[in-house]
Amino acid sequence: MLTISRISVRAVGVLSAIGMTALPTAAQTGADFYRGKTVTYIVATSAGGGYDLYGRLVAEYMAKYLPGSTFVVKNLPGAGHLVGTNTIYASKPDGLTIGTFNTGLIYNQLIGIPGVRFDLKKMSWIGKAASDPRVIVIAANSGIKTFADLKNQKKPVNFSTAGVGSAAYVETTVLQHLLRLPIQIQSGYNGSDDQLAMRRGEIIGTIASRSSWQQYVDSGVARFVAQIGGSEKDIPQLSTLVSDPTAKAFIALVQSQGDLSRLTAGPPDIPADRLKALRDAYTRAMADPELKAKVATLGRPLEPFTGEEVARRIDEALHQPSSTIALLKQAMEQKAPVREVKGKIESLNEGNKQINLATDSGTVSGEVSGSRTSLTINGSPGNRADLKTGMSCTLKVEEGATEIKSLDCR
Repeated sequence: MLTISRISVRAVGVLSAIGMTALPTAAQTGADFYRGKTVTYIVATSAGGGYDLYGRLVAEYMAKYLPGSTFVVKNLPGAGHLVGTNTIYASKPDGLTIGTFNTGLIYNQLIGIPGVRFDLKKMSWIGKAASDPRVIVIAANSGIKTFADLKNQKKPVNFSTAGVGSAAYVETTVLQHLLRLPIQIQSGYNGSDDQLAMRRGEIIGTIASRSSWQQYVDSGVARFVAQIGGSEKDIPQLSTLVSDPTAKAFIALVQSQGDLSRLTAGPPDIPADRLKALRDAYTRAMADPELKAKVATLGRPLEPFTGEEVARRIDEALHQPSSTIALLKQAMEQKAPVREVKGKIESLNEGNKQINLATDSGTVSGEVSGSRTSLTINGSPGNRADLKTGMSCTLKVEEGATEIKSLDCR
C-alpha cells in the first residue's frame, strides 16, 4: 500500500505539473497587448509636408501612451493617397497597422473611381488631430474686398487650382457652377506655385486651406473673403452667404474635409479592446503639453476629435444627394487640357528620364517615360537614350502633370 501510495502521489504531482504547463497563458488585452509590439504607422504621402509632420508627431506620442510599444513610420505615396489608404485597409486587423491620408478620398468613394479598394465607413477610426478650414483667398490689390464683390465682377478673374481631378480642382469647379462665380480656372498649380503666381498678378484668387495662406494674408499680399468650416469668426462662413439647397449640401461636404484634417485610422475589424487602447493613447497624445507646444511652435492647428466622432462624421459625409454626386462625378471626370511646348534641350538627368527644355518663356521640365511617352527623333520612333542636349523638340503634356505624353525632337 505504501508503494502504491507513493506512486500515486508522484503521478498526481507529474500530472499536475503537466497540466500547469499545458494551460495557455492569459491572452493580453487592450494596452497590455502592445507591450513588446511594433506598430507600423503609414503616411500616404512622401516624407515632408503636413501629413508626414502630423503622422510622425502622432506616432511619437501614441508610443508614449502605449508603454512598451514601438511605432515605425512608413511613407507610401502614390495615386493621390490611394496607395497608402488601400494598404492600410488591406492590412491584418490586429491593431498593428494604422495610418493617415487625405479625407478628400471621400470624393473618390462617393463616385466610385477606379483604384478605390476601401470603404471609409468600415475603417477603424482612431481620431483626428486638426481642423483646417477652406477659404476663398483674393489678392489684396485686386479691389475685391468681399464675397459679394467677387460675385459682382463683370469679367471672369483667374483662380488657381492643382491638377484636374484633385480635391482643390473639384471643389473650385463645383462651387463655380453652383454659385455662378465669375472665375476662370487655371489648373496645374502645385505647392507654393499659386502664391508666387498671385504675387506676379497671374492669378486673382484660389480656394485653399486657411493654414497654407495665413502667412500671406498676415503679410498683406492676400485677404480671405469667405470660409468653409473652422471656428474662426473674423470672416463670414460661406454657408451663410448662399441659399441654394444643393450649394449648401456641397459646402457641408467640403466642410467635412477641413473638419477631419490629419486623421488616423486602421483597417476594419480591429478587436474592440485594442481599438479602445489605440483611441485612448491617441486622445492622451493630443492632450500632451509637449506635443501641443511643438504644434504651436510650428504654427499648425490642433483641434482633435475622438475616433467615435470621426466615424460619425465620415458616415454623414458619405450620405450625399444624387445631385451632389453627379456634380462631383462631372468635375472629377474632366480631362486635363494638353499644352504644347517648343524649345531646345537644355539638360538631361536621370538617364534622360528628366528633360529640361529652354523656351522663350523660361525652362520647362518634364519626365520622359520609357513606355508611355510617344517619342520620335528626326521623324522616326526613338529611344530616350538617344536624346541629346541642343536638340529642338516639341513636347505635349497635360496641365498639372509632369510626365510627357509625346516628344518630337530633331
